[in-house]
Amino acid sequence: MRLSKFLIIILLIFQISGCATQSNKDPIEGFNRAVYKFNDVADGAIIKPISKGYKNIAPKFVVKGINNFFNNIRDVVTVINELLQGKIEYAANDTGRVLVNSTIGLLGFIDIHSINGGERRKEDFGQTLGYWGVSQGAYLVLPFLGPSTTRDAVGLITDTLAFDPISYINNVRGRNQVRILQFVDARTELLNAS
Repeated sequence: MRLSKFLIIILLIFQISGCATQSNKDPIEGFNRAVYKFNDVADGAIIKPISKGYKNIAPKFVVKGINNFFNNIRDVVTVINELLQGKIEYAANDTGRVLVNSTIGLLGFIDIHSINGGERRKEDFGQTLGYWGVSQGAYLVLPFLGPSTTRDAVGLITDTLAFDPISYINNVRGRNQVRILQFVDARTELLNAS
């Protein structure tokens, strides 16, 4: 059931991406504008205030530890995509990063690898599709997440449903709580940028 929903979403997104022509770079402009407005209102009214509150209330070491934890999980997705792109040396290095941070770094709450001078790379399935020649497709604004392309939207869905370890938490409530914390953590990282 989950796989069939996943495939339907991917097919719909690729169908939309086929609509872009040279004269119309944004074939779903009306949709994108509506989602942008929704995102702007939701961010200003709910998401940004929650992220600011979290950053102001939680001790800095807790905010940093939680961010490190989610980066460690994200590194698993990077390793899988490096393997899919044939970047074996990077995949081996990043596998070491995950192992060191997951054990000595207490499930990633301490980024031992970076403390010792290790470099963090980020790869996703959208980049993997691009590596194998899939075009970006149409411009797409995603609810809550912002600007993207159809290729990167497919990549995000694939990474989230297939590669991200959080998706394999059997407890739906627990998985959703972790996802919400992950989202708040990601928005907190962007507070200085806005």
